[in-house]
This record gives sequence, C-alpha cells and structure tokens, in this order.
Amino acid sequence: MQAFIKAISYHLPKQQLTNTELSALFPEWGVEKIANKIGIQTRHIAAADEFASDMAVAAAQKLFAEHTIAPAAIDFILYCTQSPDYFLPTTACIIQDKLGIPVKAGALDFNLGCSGYIYGLALAKGLIAGGIARSILLLTSETYSKFIHPGDKGNRTIFGDAAAATLISTDGFAVIGEFELGTDGQGAENLIVKQGGIRYPDKHTDSISDTYGNQQSPGHLSMDGPEIFAFTSKAVPGLIADTLQKNNLDKADINQFILHQANQYMLEHLRKKMKIPVENFYINMANVGNTVSSSLPIALYEAMKQKPGPSQAKWLLAGFGVGYSWGATIIIF
Repeated sequence: MQAFIKAISYHLPKQQLTNTELSALFPEWGVEKIANKIGIQTRHIAAADEFASDMAVAAAQKLFAEHTIAPAAIDFILYCTQSPDYFLPTTACIIQDKLGIPVKAGALDFNLGCSGYIYGLALAKGLIAGGIARSILLLTSETYSKFIHPGDKGNRTIFGDAAAATLISTDGFAVIGEFELGTDGQGAENLIVKQGGIRYPDKHTDSISDTYGNQQSPGHLSMDGPEIFAFTSKAVPGLIADTLQKNNLDKADINQFILHQANQYMLEHLRKKMKIPVENFYINMANVGNTVSSSLPIALYEAMKQKPGPSQAKWLLAGFGVGYSWGATIIIF
C-alpha cells in the first residue's frame, strides 16, 4: 500500500529576533554580514511560557482548519522533538488529549533533529505499509532557542523556533518514494546539549568563550560549526546519489531539490558541489531561520506555493545534522 503526503501546515511563534537586534547585541556582526553569510533576516522565538508541545498543537489545529481534517480521522501521532515537555510521559500522549484525537490512536515521540522529518515520513510509510495505521499526524516542533546561551552569537543567528504538521495517508497530493537513511554517532559531541539528561543531570551555566567568541556552557547548545560543515559536505552528496539510485532516477529527473535549511552558505556549497542548477534548488530560511526538524516541511509548504510542479513532478527531500543522522526520499506529485 502506497503512502502519500495529504496536507501540510506550520506554526511560528509571534516573537521575532531580527538581524538588527542581534547586531545591537553583537556590534562586531553587522546586519548585512549576518544576512549575506547565514541567509537569514529574522527568526521566530518561543515565548518564555511557550513550549514545543504548544506549538505542535497550534500547527495541528491549523492543519485541521486549513484542510478540513477531523481529529477523529487520525489513527496515529508521530511527534519529533528534542525539547520534550518532560522525560516522561510521552509528549505525543499529551498532544493526543489536547487535540481530541481518539484514544484508540497510537502516539509516539522520537528524538531527532534536522533529519527528523525524513525519519518521520519513513516511520509513517512503514505504519501504512504494515496495515497498522491509515491516517498519521506527523508533528515536528522545536525550541532550540531555550538551549542557546544568550551570549552565543553564532547559534542565535542561525536557529529559529517553529512547528509543522503533516498528514500522511493512503491518498494525497504526493506519493512517498523509497528512503535512504544513515547514522554516525561518532559525531555526537559536535552538536550537543551535554547536561540536563540522566548522564549529566546537573546544569552548570558557567560560560566559556570558544575560538569565535561565542559564549557557551555544558548546559547550553554546543555546536562545532567546522566539524558539522565537514560532515555535511562529505555525507550529503552520497546521500543524494544513493537516494536517486534507490528510486531508479537520475539527477536530471528531479524537478526540485529541497534540503534541510541549515544556512545559506552551506546550502550553496552543497548545490555547487553537486552541480544542481539554481532553479532546481529551493532555499527558504530568510524569515524563519534554521527550524531544525520543521525546516523541511516549512520549505516544502512554501515551495509548493511558489513553484507548483507539473504532473508527475519529482522532488527530492533530504535532512541531515545532529546525531549525526541523515535521510532522504523522493516525493512524486
């Protein structure tokens, strides 16, 4: 049985952090420098009393309203986040109750970052193929801003908070193709919040300055930018090639490549390395930033509005990052 993407919506917090505000905080980084290098003008930031589950619920309610979907039609919830409400219970269970989804629905959290949307599509397709579910609500929601040190100018310029809701079903506007997935835990230390979990429960907020002048601490998000760039540059071209091969396609068959919206510099590097024409490579982060697991569904939603493809158009979606983990698939309209 085939699995389809049937509907997508997304939610952004009201509060914004602009380049002008960041430049005032970090005068050595001008507005144009941030925009030109990172490709971001503003990013949305969750309020102090606004959490990932709240945004996920808002995205789901928007999905239901925009696409006339009844909560009673959902028979499984997949919730991707790295900022859950609690260690336990499972946040997806709380979301089920808040949305009024039937108690017979399955509900599952999974902890992945920038590859999370691809993994969620793969899980949903497997549930449909196995006859376990027919109408799956895939939610991605992240509040990385709550992990970032106030003095960490690098990460504050990159990350924004957001949530997205996708309905995967036995019918829809785009059939989901075959997947290529991968993992390399040797890179775990290069993008990590080291304290706050069971292994290192105590949060120490004593900050240190890295070689780029970013303030970080073991209780905040730490990212080794050069190592992440090196990993991405090495892993993504092979991921794209393997995904095309698994789907019996060539690069020329793809009408649109939509990659995780990490930052403009990285995406342009990848595009040039893989020799993908500008018109076939979608970038959408100027007004939202890097929204982690929600970056792909947001970009997909916006691309469909701006670049409606012909019948049988083939788009490649790829996510990569924290873990390390990566994944890609093809969708056919």
